[in-house]
Amino acid sequence: MAKKNIILCGFMGCGKSTVGKNIARKSGRRFVDMDAYIEQKTGMRISEIFAQKGEEGFRDIEHEACRELAEKSNAVIASGGGALTFERNVQVFRGKDLIVFLDVPLDVIKFRLRNDKVRPLLQRPDKDKVMAELYERRYPLYRAAADVVVAGRNTPLRTAFAVMDAEKRCRK
Repeated sequence: MAKKNIILCGFMGCGKSTVGKNIARKSGRRFVDMDAYIEQKTGMRISEIFAQKGEEGFRDIEHEACRELAEKSNAVIASGGGALTFERNVQVFRGKDLIVFLDVPLDVIKFRLRNDKVRPLLQRPDKDKVMAELYERRYPLYRAAADVVVAGRNTPLRTAFAVMDAEKRCRK
């Protein structure tokens, strides 16, 4: 059975949005960034949602976004960094959509994010320790959620082609 959507998951900085846009452009699919979708829907930045509603409130909004996005067809969806670490969100996509984990080593992610001024987590003095702990906790959850694991340390375009190749193999 053909999968409706391609759902990209992985740690911040793994390339979900950049790779997703490349896949959409090359395949004629529509691209949706889950965090941008949530911000547009709520009229608030992710950081504001966390500040006003806490993580639990944000995760409820994120779950509703997963349910809404799962109704789309022919889309490439870049999930939020933590979205598919929650089983209830994985189950929304499981079976009908192709979940792809962009597997990028932590040292590569740290290099990519070295100049990031946007993510609150990366503005802390102990950011390396916090990132390492979060990566270690989330990595097995991404692998468990994924139908396919694609190495994401290549260029975004090459990674996009690898995801599209994996999607074709899953259709057979």
